[in-house]
Amino acid sequence: MVRPQYPDTDVNPVDIARTPVVVRALDRALSGGPLTREEASLLITCADDDLPALCAAARIVRRRGKGQTVSFSPKVFIPLTRLCRDTCGYCTFRTDPRSDERLYMTPEDVLAVAHAGERMGCTEALFTLGERPEQRFPEARRWLAHRGYRSTLAYLRDMAGLVLRETALWPHLNPGTMSRAEMEALRDVSASMGLMLESVSERLCGPGGPHEHAPSKRPRVRLRTLENAGALRVPFTTGLLVGIGETPEERVDTLLAIRESHARWGQVQEVIVQNFRAKPDTPMARAAEPHTEDVVRTAAVARLLLGPDANIQVPPNLTAPGFHVYLDTGINDWGGVSPVTIDYVNPEAPWPRLSTLRAVTEAAGYALRPRLPIYPDYLLHRPEYLSPSLRDGLRAAADEDGYVKGGLTRYAPVTA
Repeated sequence: MVRPQYPDTDVNPVDIARTPVVVRALDRALSGGPLTREEASLLITCADDDLPALCAAARIVRRRGKGQTVSFSPKVFIPLTRLCRDTCGYCTFRTDPRSDERLYMTPEDVLAVAHAGERMGCTEALFTLGERPEQRFPEARRWLAHRGYRSTLAYLRDMAGLVLRETALWPHLNPGTMSRAEMEALRDVSASMGLMLESVSERLCGPGGPHEHAPSKRPRVRLRTLENAGALRVPFTTGLLVGIGETPEERVDTLLAIRESHARWGQVQEVIVQNFRAKPDTPMARAAEPHTEDVVRTAAVARLLLGPDANIQVPPNLTAPGFHVYLDTGINDWGGVSPVTIDYVNPEAPWPRLSTLRAVTEAAGYALRPRLPIYPDYLLHRPEYLSPSLRDGLRAAADEDGYVKGGLTRYAPVTA
């Protein structure tokens, strides 16, 4: 039997796979059939000999939907508050009133960061903050009440609106779990929102697990937020955290939960495959980080499970210096990259320079393009996902393909 050849691999992946069950699973994926849980679990645990075939298949599926473009979002990171009601076993982002007397960024703080990003050509203001700190800390309640706010989310709404009015940046909001009413209140001050699903494993919430003391990390609560985004037609970013104690099969279950929610609503504009990084002074400081091969397998299976139209990223700062290998796994995005601010969630991991990101991407045969916080396919083809108050401005900021107008020419250090 003569099998078809594909443009970005010398041979058909099923011809170089070594294991019959892997051959059958890849053949199904390349034929456009949805992978089953059993098939995806076989692929995510495949032998090293089968890994080149898995990645080749993922690249083929990726090219069908995304061509030869790899995108990124030039952003500033605005940690509005690092106070959080949760305590996760791996987190250093979280602070408390004893260690962080500022409690919240002021409007002046927010605008200073946003204006710095604007001067550097950024287009995204990423608001990341702790989960409902006013529920745990009276200091947070007093700070908010003194300024006329009943909740952190109400303050977030005003700060996102401030950035919209005073700068050319577009807010992307990551405030944690949200009810439908809370999300609806934020929709007209944000281009998009996000919440990492992380894992659907209830086991990780049990005694000794990384989410034991983090009520907002219960899978059902996070899935409800994902569903709320779908019902409200909010362009939503989610993903999984690899290496926090989950099994490969539980990674598949997390990806399947994302696939099922997106099939109902169409709201998942981006899926992040993020690797755990052990940090000092946390309960998981001595936990083993996932091997590169684990992340490679997970990213490739994510592409085969989620299909050609999905936007999938692996954060380059968390996988440096060898982040180029993930271009072989079917990803099409590097996520938010900042020329101004650090990654406050992972302060030990600096962003790559945009010139480096471009060189690595082009060396692999792809074109690097900056995007807005809302992906081109939503911006151009799904008007119901654009808040009416933001629609005209977002479209004016994009070129005919839905990417940032002006492309890389906006960033002198990249093009020099």
